[in-house]
Amino acid sequence: MRLAFYGSSLLSAYWNGAATYYRGMLRALAAKGYDITFYEPDVYGRQEHRDIEPPPWCKVVVYDGTVAALKAAAAQAALAQIVVKASGVGFEDDLLLQEVMKAARPGALRIFWDVDAPATLAELKASPLHPLRRALADLDMVLTYGGGEPVVAAYRAIGAADCVPIYNALDPQTHHPVAADGRFTADLAFLGNRLPDREARVEEFFLRPAATLPGLKFLLGGAGWQDKTMTANVDYIGHVSTRDHNAFNVTPKAILNISRSSMASNGFSPATRVFEAAGAGACLITDEWQGIDLFLKPGEEILVARDGGDVRDILASLTSEEAARIGRQARARIIKEHTYQHRAIELDRLIRSRSIKGEAAE
Repeated sequence: MRLAFYGSSLLSAYWNGAATYYRGMLRALAAKGYDITFYEPDVYGRQEHRDIEPPPWCKVVVYDGTVAALKAAAAQAALAQIVVKASGVGFEDDLLLQEVMKAARPGALRIFWDVDAPATLAELKASPLHPLRRALADLDMVLTYGGGEPVVAAYRAIGAADCVPIYNALDPQTHHPVAADGRFTADLAFLGNRLPDREARVEEFFLRPAATLPGLKFLLGGAGWQDKTMTANVDYIGHVSTRDHNAFNVTPKAILNISRSSMASNGFSPATRVFEAAGAGACLITDEWQGIDLFLKPGEEILVARDGGDVRDILASLTSEEAARIGRQARARIIKEHTYQHRAIELDRLIRSRSIKGEAAE
């Protein structure tokens, strides 16, 4: 089946945390026979910071960041049997949704794929006339990359025909154990871009423990932190290419996951870095959120911190041997239950179970 996917970027993870989710999910769907074209705008310097070139399993169309180019790209939706508009594309999102769904041919399966559902739903709650609200009635379903029952119920309550979480997962071909790299030596490392609803939590779960443990080394990666006040034992290294993610995850004693505020409050929203780090065999410490045990077992496959004090206490007692054991157990669990191959089976079954009309059923 032909699938047209309109998202932020497949080729670049620069200011684009959904990149590895798109890559893993769409590669797994392509392996099941889907003919995929990904449409992405040339904005935010992403094309200058490409992590990959167009892969053999997906055609990629990069269009200029102009309304005319957007409309031309959206018109190509008419060629597909399944049409997906993702959230957070980053250029005229409301117009893109309107144009893509208008161009979709009769009988095509129309999907909105929300990669930041708690934040999107908060925006919709504050705006009764939001264009997405009006569009929901004409869509076949909403997919999300997390959120659990709270997100499902919220989307159905505002008019979605259906809402199904397709959780983040691991692509074992991309994220796996590698040799340690001295550039990333640390007791604790965190990788994440500086965002408004993440910053206070980074201060609490990462920078505060660093300030209380001057004898340990902390490593911070991600864009936008260059003017943030940090103690001398924090090494800020800026944007980390996806080519270096495995080494970044493998080398430190432990890797920290910090959810954004909206996702932590909602729960059931594991970030891509949870699966990437576990897939590389890293010892993960995560902030606390509801639903962790659906993916990894606290205390055995992942360590859970309620606040910065817990992070400090964990690091003070964590041995290299224990960290390695937790990392091995996490990797085994993720490989067994949470790869994108697992997610693709689920999504393929969902798509085929729908009443796809006309040519879309071919």
